[in-house]
Amino acid sequence: MRILLIEDDPQIGDGLNRGLQKLNMAVDWFRDGLQGASALEIAPYDAVVLDLGLPNIDGLEILKQWRSKELDIPVLILTARDAIADRVSGLNHGADDYLCKPFALDEVAARLQALVRRRQGHTSSKLVYGALELDTAAQSATLHGEELSLTAREWTLLQMLVSRPKHIISRAQIEDKLYSWDQEVESNAVEVYIHHLRKKIGNEFIKTRRGLGYQLGEAP
Repeated sequence: MRILLIEDDPQIGDGLNRGLQKLNMAVDWFRDGLQGASALEIAPYDAVVLDLGLPNIDGLEILKQWRSKELDIPVLILTARDAIADRVSGLNHGADDYLCKPFALDEVAARLQALVRRRQGHTSSKLVYGALELDTAAQSATLHGEELSLTAREWTLLQMLVSRPKHIISRAQIEDKLYSWDQEVESNAVEVYIHHLRKKIGNEFIKTRRGLGYQLGEAP
């Protein structure tokens, strides 16, 4: 899962950036509201964490601009403005959730996961494909009841595939989800992760669609 974080407070931003990355999320952190607002139109994010009190442009104005352009990305407002009127205003202008500072990192992560699940049309944190079961809340996977040992990026790739079993996902789309802008992508990284998942789940589990990308194959 790739997250756009727009937060000008260095301590809060750094804590969220580091914390969400430890929870297997790729994060792009912007301190400037204008730069952060533009980033959404460049990279394929799964959700946004948006502060309201930003320099140069207010977070609520950013949200209005996004919604006027019909950008339907899930947005979690994270702010010190805790008055009911502020919450109502944020939700009425297109926010999907609203959380006041101070906050717990685990709650931020849980709310982001819930927003992304709803956007993908999943009401539960459990995804099942044959004998394979994923728990997106716990970020764990089992095969025939036995837990799979997965790296953070293997897990993210597996979740991408199982969330959309009929879709073909290109290599570029996978790289965009696995890496933030400040991380270097090795030339054969995606192929390596695909190889590892096939080895752990089954050779026919992931199909290669030549020239297009990858798609789920036979259910284990």
